[in-house]
Amino acid sequence: MATISLSQRSTTFDHPKNGSVVEEISGLIRVHKGGYVERPPVVAHASCMVPLGLEVTATDVTINKFTNLWARVYAPCNKKLSSKRPLVVYFHGGGFCMGSASWACYHDFLINLARDACCVVVSVNYRLAPENRLPAAYDDGFNALMWLKQEALKGTVNELKGCDYSSLYLTGDSAGANIAYHVASRLVSTPILSPKGIILIQPFFGGESRTMSEKHSTQPVNSALTLPASDTYWRLALPVGFTREHPWCNLLARDAPRLSDMRLFKTLVCVAELDVLKDRNLEFTSTLAGLGAPVQSVIYKDVGHAFQVLHNYPLAQTRTQEMMAHVRDFIN
Repeated sequence: MATISLSQRSTTFDHPKNGSVVEEISGLIRVHKGGYVERPPVVAHASCMVPLGLEVTATDVTINKFTNLWARVYAPCNKKLSSKRPLVVYFHGGGFCMGSASWACYHDFLINLARDACCVVVSVNYRLAPENRLPAAYDDGFNALMWLKQEALKGTVNELKGCDYSSLYLTGDSAGANIAYHVASRLVSTPILSPKGIILIQPFFGGESRTMSEKHSTQPVNSALTLPASDTYWRLALPVGFTREHPWCNLLARDAPRLSDMRLFKTLVCVAELDVLKDRNLEFTSTLAGLGAPVQSVIYKDVGHAFQVLHNYPLAQTRTQEMMAHVRDFIN
């Protein structure tokens, strides 16, 4: 997989369309006072085509044409397997403001996940902030599961015919992991489907008070997430007027839903050692474990945020292979 260098990302924006710039993450997103949003094409998009030698098929499916909710479905095509395959619903990262299920880096990553973990993957393309602030992404995630429940009865998507709906895992990285968590939380009270577990890859949580890794972690030039960028993403994603103490951001905030509800799901938390989110991820894991939840965490050494899709660290490919093995063991 090719390395995507964020240190060389384009910083070319159009001229302001509707007034002055009110929020910006250099080279990634610029928001104007009038609501116009610019997102330079920092990552190429890929069609659903998969090279024949990879033994995976993929297709794009429309879930809701009115909200432009769609998904890319991957399935291993190893005919030697007689049993049904686990079903992984995946939400991409990007601070709720960036990314797509068609980004080439996610396309490559999920082809490998479907093949190596021998699972069916549904990669959800949800609405982005700030045009669609939270809970829009959570709504899209929940609606994708409602669609899957209907699809289990209809059987219209070939790639889903070999999956085991009773072996469902909600998964995502960064903001996508946050979405996976909050969708799972909704399922506690509205169990349209019953996940066996959730896999949170560098989950994007926050808070007003800083953790040690947020205060003292020095990020390289090609880092996918810095503390200022994190703060900007939250300002753009949360409902207007709310701080990072909102329970969608800070799971340990006073008004946050009970973490004890998550004891229903076994949980795997994948942590990057050089990530600004490291301590917050570990605090979440420790709190969940203290409540008796079946949770485990793995720390991947010498890599930072989103290493598994951007491959922007020397050991990224090695650590990605390790992560694939951990995910495969967790879901099988």
